[in-house]
Amino acid sequence: MVGMKPSDTPPTLGVKLLSAGSAACIADLVTFPLDTAKVRLQIQGEKVASEATKGIRYRGVFGTISTMIRTEGPRSLYNGLVAGLQRQMCFASIRIGFYDNVKNFYSGGADTANIGIRILAGCTTGAMAVSFAQPTDVVKVRFQAQVNLTGVARRYTGTMQAYKHIFNHEGIRGLWKGCLPNITRNALVNCTELVTYDLIKEAILRHNLLSDNLPCHFASAFGAGFVTTCIASPVDVVKTRYMNSPPGQYKSAINCAWTMATKEGPTAFYKGFVPSFLRLGSWNVVMFVSFEQLKRVMMVGNTTY
Repeated sequence: MVGMKPSDTPPTLGVKLLSAGSAACIADLVTFPLDTAKVRLQIQGEKVASEATKGIRYRGVFGTISTMIRTEGPRSLYNGLVAGLQRQMCFASIRIGFYDNVKNFYSGGADTANIGIRILAGCTTGAMAVSFAQPTDVVKVRFQAQVNLTGVARRYTGTMQAYKHIFNHEGIRGLWKGCLPNITRNALVNCTELVTYDLIKEAILRHNLLSDNLPCHFASAFGAGFVTTCIASPVDVVKTRYMNSPPGQYKSAINCAWTMATKEGPTAFYKGFVPSFLRLGSWNVVMFVSFEQLKRVMMVGNTTY
């Protein structure tokens, strides 16, 4: 199981859901500026984005962060944080908290599960999470893409206003815009992230390279973040572009991908790769370490109670 020693008493589903959501929120608070920089780099090159920034050019993750602080102020790095935390409490709770239970269901309760079962479980919980939490992701991405410059009109003024505005102008479909590419992206991310973490951790413990403690969790989480970024980056860029686009700019997510390929070339699918990797690597480290510690605290609390 993710983040557990074999000898530990399994935590309840409620403990796993709450600890996963809380750990993901902690990780978001730490890494959110990197995620915002990633979004800005991914949408760079779009006509709408170019007109809004009027010559501002983002170069690299730290250059993007520096440019945003200089032109928009440090608070711009946390645009969409409220929606981001709402997303994690809904999204991570399901995709991470349910993972062990779904894996056990597919394996028939066996002590060990093969890689196919793990991939299937990761894809399942990833798709379930997106289907439920998509509106929070749409609002988060649009806030992160929103430029806070004098003379540039802001699309949204608050989180709840954004939900209402999108619903009133784009309907219920607007809140679930990009759901298909996001399901694809997060099925890939979830199965890669959790399965890779499981496999790296098991290999480290099996070869007695490290004991089951912080260094092991750090190495496993960071490795999972790198592998996940390599696999999921193209889908992530398309998802970000499509969810942030105004009505009518793209006919579908596939049309968005085709437009990127023909107008910007294949490298467009890896825009924002460095911040994506830095964010996923650091996010995984903070999340998995926090997840394990929170589970232990909650299990002790339940036992004491």
